[in-house]
Amino acid sequence: MSGTDKTKAGIELTGPIVVLVEPQLGENIGMCARAMGNFGLTRLRIVNPRDGWPNMAAQRAAAGADHILNSVELFDTVEAAVADCSLLFATTARAHDQAKPVVGPEEAAQQIVQETAAQGTTAILFGRERWGLMNEEVALANRIITFPVNPGFASLNLAQAVLLMGYEWFKLATSNALPFDMPERSERASNHQMQAFFDNLVSELDKVEFLRPPEKREVMLVNLRNIFTRMEPSKQDMHTLHGVVMSIAEGRKGPAKGGVLDGSDATRLRALLAEHSEARSPSESGTVRGLARLLRRNPTDAERILWQALTTDRRFAAQFKRQTPVGRHIPDFVSFTRRVAIEIVHPGENETVSRDRAARREWLAQRDYRVVDLSSEQIEKDVEAVLVEIASAIQGASASGA
Repeated sequence: MSGTDKTKAGIELTGPIVVLVEPQLGENIGMCARAMGNFGLTRLRIVNPRDGWPNMAAQRAAAGADHILNSVELFDTVEAAVADCSLLFATTARAHDQAKPVVGPEEAAQQIVQETAAQGTTAILFGRERWGLMNEEVALANRIITFPVNPGFASLNLAQAVLLMGYEWFKLATSNALPFDMPERSERASNHQMQAFFDNLVSELDKVEFLRPPEKREVMLVNLRNIFTRMEPSKQDMHTLHGVVMSIAEGRKGPAKGGVLDGSDATRLRALLAEHSEARSPSESGTVRGLARLLRRNPTDAERILWQALTTDRRFAAQFKRQTPVGRHIPDFVSFTRRVAIEIVHPGENETVSRDRAARREWLAQRDYRVVDLSSEQIEKDVEAVLVEIASAIQGASASGA
């Protein structure tokens, strides 16, 4: 039922009657009903269904097209099923050597719409799964419908044939209207806005000497402008593109460095956080909260390397969190399930950072966390060896817990 919006009312149109002649499988009847429902066909007549009626297999295969199955009309003969029809089509993949018009599904749909507009009753015969319609049944029809298919493999299953005819008829009856379109989220950008963006882009490109050699500058500018004018961007598009250009211009490092600070700046940020966080938790100080968030966005080089290793190694995947509060403390990495915390020691740390780490280590140890101290130089030199050390610590913590 994917794609079905039950909050929307169906389109009610007078379409052709679908007549299934001696269908053999209930599942095929149900799938035909589903195909009919897709394209607004509601009238289904069945001639001598092999497995009787009602049929639970048909109900299951109909995928919600119960309104069609509940109003099925049963007949003993094809003649009785089409007695009230003024225009009857017979679908077949075989030539029956009968002197009557042969049309494709699109032309048949046009004739059905015309006949319905003239207050006539139209119907389409669909034959048995194994051998289709017999000559005498085709003889009852005014027209033959055949589909433009591969002559070497022309047989369609019952539901496919019904769906193709339903599609052609519904497309014509609804003037090919689509059920939805995408709303315009923002009006088209003005020339003034486009020019302002382009001037800003060119200014930034000049700063990095992109528009060179000088003799090609004008051609390059024309090509660049054409890229954006072909897009026909909206005002929101222009805002987004402007933001992209300015973010690049301001020198943000992106995931390669983890944030807007390089590794040495991030190390200094840790010292600042340690100074502000003494005896205070992140929830108690706005300054500490802000610094903690900034630190999370700006890992040191060693922290970034270790985090990537922890998230890609199967031994630790999804176990560790980075810069996450544990009570009033924020270790570099922590596994709540394994009761292991990891601290990265950077060269040249001042006394405040060392005192802050010692207090954190003591607090975590009192709560049965095993704290692993790793030097940033060790991580950057041989992260694989570091992972082995962490795995050993996890095993030790598990053994202590046992």
